[in-house]
Amino acid sequence: MSEPSADHVLHIDARLAQLSPIPSECCIFRVHDRLRNEKQNAYEPEVVAIGPYHHGKKKLQPMEEYKLRILQQLLEQINETSAERYIVAMQQLEKRAHDFYAEPSSLDSNEFVEMMLLDSCFILVLLCTQGMTQLGGMENFIFHLGHIRLDLVRDLMLFENQLPFFVLMKLFNMTKISDSNIITLSLEYFEAITPGNLPELPDENPKEDDIKHLLGLLHYCWCYEFHSMVSQRRVVVIDRSMKSATELREAGIINRNLFDIRFVNDTMEIPYLIVDDTTEFVFRNLIAYEQYLPPSSMKYFTAYANFMGNLVNTSDDVQILRDCGVIRNLLGDNEVVSTMLNKLVNNVYVSLICYEQVYHDVNKHYREVVSTLLNKGRCDVWLETVRRDYFNTPWALISFLAAVVLLLLTVVQTVCSILSVRKP
Repeated sequence: MSEPSADHVLHIDARLAQLSPIPSECCIFRVHDRLRNEKQNAYEPEVVAIGPYHHGKKKLQPMEEYKLRILQQLLEQINETSAERYIVAMQQLEKRAHDFYAEPSSLDSNEFVEMMLLDSCFILVLLCTQGMTQLGGMENFIFHLGHIRLDLVRDLMLFENQLPFFVLMKLFNMTKISDSNIITLSLEYFEAITPGNLPELPDENPKEDDIKHLLGLLHYCWCYEFHSMVSQRRVVVIDRSMKSATELREAGIINRNLFDIRFVNDTMEIPYLIVDDTTEFVFRNLIAYEQYLPPSSMKYFTAYANFMGNLVNTSDDVQILRDCGVIRNLLGDNEVVSTMLNKLVNNVYVSLICYEQVYHDVNKHYREVVSTLLNKGRCDVWLETVRRDYFNTPWALISFLAAVVLLLLTVVQTVCSILSVRKP
């Protein structure tokens, strides 16, 4: 083997020396292609660009003028005539904000600072006008148009469309446009697209380092309480597969009751889930966010989506969960819900289940029930199936009896007609 040339060694060493260190605070990434190709529009903003990744896109330009108008209105509201004080504050945060983004920005320093100021001001006004009207004429803009409001809520939650939370905090503290807590305002703002119960604010306000951006805030608050519960549960090694809702109902395991899924007294308790036009992009962006968390982090939305994907194989499974009060399907078509739940974790790394005990207990109970049924005669199993599928409510039984009586009357009438014809 020949020795490397001195020029080659120098070339490699020079390239190594030019590498900049990876920022420790890097937390806003672009979604990788395999995941993006599953549902591209789930990660793309519709009306507003926040941060550098989608800044300058043609279809998002109309909102840029509104950002300027909002800054103007805000300055008037707080009796200031110049944005100089805020520009200086953003310049002081520029370096740290840059480090939050995994990919380099094409914006120069002045453009990046302007983007930080306009975007943070825009977000704060949205948060504050959700439940307030004392912000002068700001509420007269387009924020109260139904479709625009929903698009804005959606865009502010996208993983690629985030601004560092410390930037929002800085502007919020400088302007004092609300007496409320910015975390409370944020949770209330995103209530419209919450798939389950609104996440509660932790007893202790999270530290600034715990919250990276708005999407991270939602993730933190949703997972905070569940994390303390899971950490106290016994972990077992089990088969991670699970039966569908149809199979589990046959074993008597489905009943009414986002994360706190339990199997208690032979009954699976699953919290209420609302499925509407926003559900898929909410889950996809939270799951994408979890894919870039440190390996030791608990990825609860990924685990939940994986669990529900195991539970729902067909539209019949969705109907069972609707009947049990687990899913409220505002999309109408059960097949659409089934397809969505089954594709959420495609090309996603599921590193930790979080529901080990539930999988273990459910599979154990299912095996016991199946074993009992196999020990019964085929006739007993057939009768049980008929009873469950066709006589599961009093009205079903009454309808059946009425149909039998009608059939018997029809037979009697037919027989009498035949006899009356033959009698002569």
